[in-house]
Amino acid sequence: MEAVKAKNKTFKKLGFTYLETAEIVVSLNTLLANYQVFYNKLRNFHWNIEGPDFFELHEEFENEYNTVKENIDVVAERIRVFGVKSNFTFKKTLELSKIKEQEKEISALEMVREVLHDSMLDAVNASLETGDVVTENMITGFMTELEKRHWMFTSFLK
Repeated sequence: MEAVKAKNKTFKKLGFTYLETAEIVVSLNTLLANYQVFYNKLRNFHWNIEGPDFFELHEEFENEYNTVKENIDVVAERIRVFGVKSNFTFKKTLELSKIKEQEKEISALEMVREVLHDSMLDAVNASLETGDVVTENMITGFMTELEKRHWMFTSFLK
């Protein structure tokens, strides 16, 4: 009986049930973990790029990690709006992230392919299912940036 009451209870500030809130926050925590691993990967690529495309990719990876750094803060603050603290350790981040670290040395072109391969915006589904328009708009903005990045890096690889 208590579970039914909790299921139907609304989150005072935003009007979502506790279960809807939990679904959104879980998906945002995964997004946050993905972004944090992706940020670290981009920093490593920025520091370790070599070859004839060094100057161009060094700058592009810096642009990318700066964008990701901003997105990390936006996602963490969105989680706080739901009354939940984002208390991430490196261990927890690596466990939650669908994006994996790159531990071996790879070429500049492989770095670009890896950046294109990493996807992290599954959280949009939870926002659509719960009617969380604010989170949906936030993630849609991220998707717009990612689509442009995908087009540019794909063009670079041709």
